[in-house]
Amino acid sequence: MTKSELVDIIATNQEHITRREAEVVVNTIFAAIGDALARQERVELRGFGSFYTKHRNARTGRNPKTGEAVHVPAKVVPQFKPGKELRERVDRSR
Repeated sequence: MTKSELVDIIATNQEHITRREAEVVVNTIFAAIGDALARQERVELRGFGSFYTKHRNARTGRNPKTGEAVHVPAKVVPQFKPGKELRERVDRSR
C-alpha cells in the first residue's frame, strides 16, 4: 500500500473528510513520527507497534565489487517492532 492509497482509504471510509483533509492528516502523522525519531524518542502505537532508533557503531566494511576495505561511519537508524495484535492479525491472514 502506498501513501496515496492510504489517503484514499481514509477519505472513502470517512465520508465527512475530503481527500485533501485525509492527505493532511496522513502527512501530519508521518511528520510527527519522523520528528520524534529524529529526536531519538520512542513512538508507541498500541495494538500496532513501536518505532524507535538504534545506534550502530562504526565498522570496517568491504566493497563487494573490489574487496577493498571501506570505513562505515557510526549512525542512528530507525527500527520498528510490531505489536502483539498486529503480529497475530498478520499470522491469522495466512
